[in-house]
Amino acid sequence: MATKRDYYELLGVSKSATDDELKKAYRKLAMQYHPDRNPDNKESADKFKEICEAYEVLSDAAKRQRYDQYGHEGVKSSFGPGGFDFGRDFTHSGDFQDVFENLFGGGFGDLFGGGGGRRKSRNPNAAQRGDDLRFDLEIDFEEALFGSEREVDLTVNDACETCKGTGAAAGATREPCRQCGGHGFVVVGGGFIQMRQSCPVCGGEGSIIRNPCKKCGGTGRVKTPRHIALRIPKGVETGSRLRLTGKGESGLRGGPAGDLYVVLHVREHAVFHRQDDDLVCTVHVSPVTAALGGDIDVPTPDGHARIKLPAGTPNGKVFRLRDKGMSSLNGGSGDLHVQVEFEVPAHLSSKQKKLFEEFNASTSADNFPEAAKQNREVEAFFARRDALRKHASK
Repeated sequence: MATKRDYYELLGVSKSATDDELKKAYRKLAMQYHPDRNPDNKESADKFKEICEAYEVLSDAAKRQRYDQYGHEGVKSSFGPGGFDFGRDFTHSGDFQDVFENLFGGGFGDLFGGGGGRRKSRNPNAAQRGDDLRFDLEIDFEEALFGSEREVDLTVNDACETCKGTGAAAGATREPCRQCGGHGFVVVGGGFIQMRQSCPVCGGEGSIIRNPCKKCGGTGRVKTPRHIALRIPKGVETGSRLRLTGKGESGLRGGPAGDLYVVLHVREHAVFHRQDDDLVCTVHVSPVTAALGGDIDVPTPDGHARIKLPAGTPNGKVFRLRDKGMSSLNGGSGDLHVQVEFEVPAHLSSKQKKLFEEFNASTSADNFPEAAKQNREVEAFFARRDALRKHASK
C-alpha cells in the first residue's frame, strides 16, 4: 500500500496555517485538479480526492488536533472502516460554492443532482426568445466621417410558417421528455463525482415532438434570406455596434425575435488618420516655402483650407484647425492636426542643381542652428568619453 502524503504538504501550506490560508489553498487546488477540468485523467482525479481528504481533516479543529498529534492513524477512525467516504457531502458548500459555479455554471445542487440549484421543469410549449445575431460590416472612412445608408443581405432562422414555430405537425404538440422529466438535463456518475449533462434524448429542450413538422423537421425554424436597410451615423469607428431590435432570429412558439448587432470595421484612409475624434493629415511642402514662408492649401472634411506658414517653419511643425476633425457620436467635432513635412526636390535640371550649389556655398553654420547645436553636443560627448578613458587607464 502506498504511503499517504502529509496533508499539509498536499495543500502546500505550513503546519501553522490559519483557516483562511487552508481555505485559499484548497480553493486553488480544487479548481486545478477537478475531474471536469481534467477529463479521463486518473492522476488528476486521484489528486483531487487527496486534497479533499486533506482539507476535510485540517478544516476541522478536532480532527486537525488528532492529526497533528498522531498523524494519519489519529484520524483513520473518523472515516469509518471503508476509509474516506466520497459519497457523502464533505465539500463545505458554503465556503466553496463559487468555485464549483465557475466549473459547472450552477450550485452544488446542480453538481450533485439535487438541492436548491436544480432547475424547475420546463413548460414544453412555452414561448422562447430568438437568438441575437452578429454581422460584421466593413465600411469606407468617408462613411464613418459623413454617415451613410447601406443595405445588407443575410440568412437567418425565421419561424416556420407551417407550424408557427412550434416544430410540430398540425394537431400535434410538444411533450415533456421522459428521459429527463422535462428538465433538459440528466445527472450522470455516482458518489461524489456527479455531473449535469444535456439530455441526449431531447437535446436540452426538455420536450420532444412525436409528429414533427415536415417543412422545418421539428426545429420550428427555416433558413430565410433577409434584406435589411441600415443607417450608419457619422462618427462611428471600428468596433462600433449598431443594434437593430427584433432583426435577429425569430422566436419559437410565439416568442419575441432576437436582435441583430452590426459590428463596423472602418477601412484605413490615404489622407486622414483618426485619433479619437481628431483627424491628422500630413502636408508635403517645399523647403523653400518653409524657409521663406507662404500660404499652403490643406485638405479638410469641408474642403481645402489655407494656412499661412511663417518664415523658418521647421520640419514636422503641426498646425491645429479647430472643429475640422471627426464628427462625434455625442455631438460636436474634433480638431484637424496638419503636420508639415519637407519634400526634397527630385529630377533636378542642370540649372536647378547649379542654383542649389550656389545657395549651399553661400550658407554658414548660422543658417542651420539645429545642426550646429547637435555638433556641439556630439563634441561634448566625445570629450567626456576621452576624459573617462584617460582616468580609467591610470
